[in-house]
This record gives sequence, C-alpha cells and structure tokens, in this order.
Amino acid sequence: MALDLEQTLKDLVARPSVNPMHGEPGPECLEGRVTDYLQTTFEKLGLPWARQEVAPGRDNFFSRLDGDPSCVLLLEAHQDTVPVDGMTIPPFEPTVHDGRLYGRGACDVKGGMTAMIGAIARLKAERPNGLPTIVFAGSVNEEHGYDGAAAFDRYWKNTGLVPRKPDLAVVAEPTALNVVVAHKGQVRWRAHTSGIAVHSAQPERGVNAIYRMSRVIQSIERWANDVAPTLGKDPLCGQTTLSVGTVAGGIGVNVVPDQCAIDIDVRVLPGDDPEAVRRHVMDHVDADPDVPFDVEHDAPFLVGLPLAAHGNDDLAEQLVNAVRHETGQGETIAVPFGTDAAQLAADGIPSVVFGPGSIEQAHTKDEWIELKQLAIARDALCRAALALRR
Repeated sequence: MALDLEQTLKDLVARPSVNPMHGEPGPECLEGRVTDYLQTTFEKLGLPWARQEVAPGRDNFFSRLDGDPSCVLLLEAHQDTVPVDGMTIPPFEPTVHDGRLYGRGACDVKGGMTAMIGAIARLKAERPNGLPTIVFAGSVNEEHGYDGAAAFDRYWKNTGLVPRKPDLAVVAEPTALNVVVAHKGQVRWRAHTSGIAVHSAQPERGVNAIYRMSRVIQSIERWANDVAPTLGKDPLCGQTTLSVGTVAGGIGVNVVPDQCAIDIDVRVLPGDDPEAVRRHVMDHVDADPDVPFDVEHDAPFLVGLPLAAHGNDDLAEQLVNAVRHETGQGETIAVPFGTDAAQLAADGIPSVVFGPGSIEQAHTKDEWIELKQLAIARDALCRAALALRR
C-alpha cells in the first residue's frame, strides 16, 4: 500500500485531538478520532495493532512491522495537539498554499507522525534486507503531562504485540530535520498568597493578596536572574530558566483581593531532578526577608524529565547521516522544550527526537508545515533504520 503523505496529513489534521489542558473536555478534545484513524490505517497496511487505555477516551496506539528480532526500533509520535484559542485559520480544515499545509497539529506533530507512518508503509512494501523490527506508537497527553509515554512501560510487560522493550526510539517533534540528542526537563506548579478582603474604599482595613504576590514575583525574578545562573550549565542545553506565566487574583475592582495565584514554569538541565529544583525556588522565596508572610505552593501539575545525550549516539549518527544523504544538511542539537523521549530514556531506551517542521510554527495562530519535508523525513527514517548496527 503506497501512502499519500499529503492526504494522510490532511486526514490527521481534519480529526481534532485537542488536549483539554485548560479544563473539561469539549467536542474537539481527546485523541479518539486520531486513534481510530491510526487503527484503520494500519489495518489497511496489514499490520497488527493494539490499543492501551491510559484514561477514559484516551488510548495509546501500537502497531508492529516484523523484521530482525535482534533490534526493535520504536517510532513514536503523540496524538494530541494544543488548543485552538486565538487561531486565525480554520484549525481543522487543512489547506495547502505555496507548498505549506496549514492547520492545528500540522507541525506539532501530525507531520512527524505522517512521516513515520509513511516510512513503515514503504518498508512494509519493499521488505529490504537488514530491516529491524519496527514498533509504531501513538501516545496520548504529551502536551500536558506525558501520561501516555509514561504508560508504555506497563505495555511492554503485558502484551504480545511488542516482542520486548524496544532497543532504540525516535520520537517525532518538529526539529527542522535535525536530530535532538538532549533537551531540558520542566516542572510547573501554582503558588498562592492570601489576604483579607474589604471594600476598596477602605483598603487600609484589609490585606491585598495581589500586593503580596508582587513581592513573591520579585523574589522569584531574583532567583531566575541571580541564582539560576549559579546552578551550573549543560554544554548542550545551557542553564536553568524560570518564567512566571499567569497571574490571577481578585473578584472586582472595588474589592481588596484576598487571593492571588501564579503559575511557575522552570526548565531544568539533564541530570537535574525537577522536584529538587522546584524545592530550591520555594526555599529561596521562604527565606527572602522581602516575603515576610506565608506562600502556599501546590503540588506540580506537570513534571517533564530532561533528556541527556547518553547512549543515543549511534542512532543519532545514523539519522543525521540519513538526513544529510537526502538534503546535504543536518546536525545533532539540543532544545529547551520537553518531549516523550525523556520518558523513554528513563525506561532504559536510548532515544532521539526528529521530525519535519520547525518549532517556530508549533502552537501558532496559523500553524503550518512545509510539505516537502514530509518525504525527506520519511526517507531518512527508512535509511537510518536499515543502517542501525546490531
């Protein structure tokens, strides 16, 4: 079965799979439509498949192409996308202009998923010598917690579809056809200040929780500017960073607010424990004399592990060589954003990140991907799979 890459990507974009990261699922949320499409596609390819329920309406998807059992290569792509708030194009009506396909998820990461499916379809049709066993996995909830990839370990231990835990993994993300060998992890949590609500005509009788939070934010900014640079640097990923992304407090302009909350995002280096870095931030605020009141910190609502450039050099080398064969360019890089690859590496599977498209287009109001990169990524994946040393 020949796979039409453009049509496959259109089909995937046209099937909403929005991550309900901002609240209760709406009609465009959850990955089920994409999972059903993957099932149908791999059935047409004549390959065995299975689903793993991670949460209601959210199934990881797996399929297998048999090859040399001494090497099991995992090709993984997440099924979910970020929400469509603020988009200036119809998010689920894929359109093509000037060699670009537009729509939510086109770049992150349904383009990469399409390239992986295309590679498996080609290898299935050609059956070249030296073909490893290839497992495709479509994970859920990558955009807001990595729950799908974290559940893979249970699947390797309790199924007959995948013969054993994979030896190596390529994770799809928009890397502009470069190969990511390391990336930062992250930890995100919410912090709260409390006050005493009174009428704004007599603010001196109350305690303004927003004013208190302003001092907390200044303390956190001092940590980001003065302390984080002292925590060391990674030769590929740079230094630890922090950002306060949201502030929420008060119920009206005529009421002194008694509650304020902020969301904090810290990006941590390979080898660092996200929770330990979070604790470092909280201890700094607690010890700051400019914050002489209690600050409540919630448990993290997202923890992403960092990916270290360790054990994945052979796979990275073969994939870079394959890309260079196709384009004359390509290199190994590190990135500041998190991926499922860190979860796989933590499970003992050397992993790299690779795919068509640029992170500059991911999550944007007019998300798009260059169609020509799909075939390049597909062919590079095929070539790299056949070049793996076993």
